[in-house]
Amino acid sequence: MKDPTVLPDDLPIPEDDGAAAHLAGWRLPSLTLTAADGAPVDLASIPGLVVVFAYPRTGRPGEPSLVDDWDAIPGARGCTPQTCAFRDLHAEFAALGARVFGLSTQDTAYQREMVDRLHVPFPVLSDAELALTRALRLPTMDVAGQTLIKRMAWIARDGTIERVFYPVFPPDRNAADVLAALQ
Repeated sequence: MKDPTVLPDDLPIPEDDGAAAHLAGWRLPSLTLTAADGAPVDLASIPGLVVVFAYPRTGRPGEPSLVDDWDAIPGARGCTPQTCAFRDLHAEFAALGARVFGLSTQDTAYQREMVDRLHVPFPVLSDAELALTRALRLPTMDVAGQTLIKRMAWIARDGTIERVFYPVFPPDRNAADVLAALQ
């Protein structure tokens, strides 16, 4: 089994399909998502600076990928390294007054295992019902009958998206790119 924390050198680079071009300037919808710890979170109601990074799905060591050709899907592989990069820079985001949130369509039980295993210090939100994904028309991909959010990030202030990072490549550099934009 592949180590989900290590990126292969030959990952395909996702192309900008324009699917996130509409998001800058959008107000986040007021809806409640569940964090991995069970807490309800309404991103629209959080004052100040919020960073959200979205990813298709994290893997688990020793378990097979969702599909055999997962690594060949542009933008699919790298969710765990992206999450770990945000984890590792969490103190720097906090020092700038930014609250960080992870987001995927995986259920909270799956996310809870990942948060515990990787020692993630920020909330990871489940959009398993696709409420936020549909309301914001987030870019998605369908893999093995599952709708997954394409890898992206955004910076919001007082509930309005100010800047969008899409497509994201390489995934393990996304956190540093977002942090640099805030500095």
